[in-house]
Amino acid sequence: MRWLITGAGGMLATDVLDRTALTGDPVLALARSELDLRDRRAVRDFVCAYRPHAVINCAAWTAVDEAESREAEALAINGHAVRWLAEACDLIGARLVHVSTDYVFDGASAAAYREDAPTGPVNAYGRTKLAGERAALEHGHYVVRTAWLYGATGADFVRTMIRLAGERPFVDVVDDQRGQPTWAADLADFLVRLARSDLPPGVYHGVCSGETTWYGLAKEVFTLLGADPGRVRPVAGTAWPRPARRPASSVLACTKAEPLRHWRAALHAAWPVIAANAGPQCSVA
Repeated sequence: MRWLITGAGGMLATDVLDRTALTGDPVLALARSELDLRDRRAVRDFVCAYRPHAVINCAAWTAVDEAESREAEALAINGHAVRWLAEACDLIGARLVHVSTDYVFDGASAAAYREDAPTGPVNAYGRTKLAGERAALEHGHYVVRTAWLYGATGADFVRTMIRLAGERPFVDVVDDQRGQPTWAADLADFLVRLARSDLPPGVYHGVCSGETTWYGLAKEVFTLLGADPGRVRPVAGTAWPRPARRPASSVLACTKAEPLRHWRAALHAAWPVIAANAGPQCSVA
């Protein structure tokens, strides 16, 4: 099985590359500088020449707030590029696994969102990701929604909390947004398994089980650091106004595939890797 991974160098693509390499199969990971996914012809020509059996699309515009003023640019990557990949995959019979987000929902539901729940994004980023979903699904491919990703490297909420624990006596964190912190390595495993599976195309949810708030996640990070979790103080989202509105609750139900392990178990298992990459910052107490 020959693999193609887009978004090389990103947190998730790095973990997907590691997992596909373990299969012993040929794998190629491409960064934007190597293939501009916004270029329809370039995408078609490259995919048809390389002829992968599976494409895992980790490339994305992830700057949620910037998307509010640059929606056309975000759409080019999150929406149009997915269509170009799907079209190219169709030409050679390849399987596309496209990574999407919990932000395609409005966050108003008290219950977890099933894979078939009505979408209704409340910000530009969510709209552009929904466009990508529709493009992949129209061509009969796979969409995997995930949420609150953190990884061994790169910028994410967990790393931010580690840094702030060493810089401030107290840290104020939003406590009225609920979701599922998800370890990127766990999601990468799921993406590779899905691409190799006999499961039918469609929407799947790839998130760690359980749920918490950003405040709850921050307290867990402080505890793992050996710092006093009482230094984390809960605040309302209105205390941190941002250009893009956030869903109040974007908890995803996994009804079509086995859910990933509980978010707290995943964070504890990931901690040695996170700590090793964070360096001296993880010696905060």
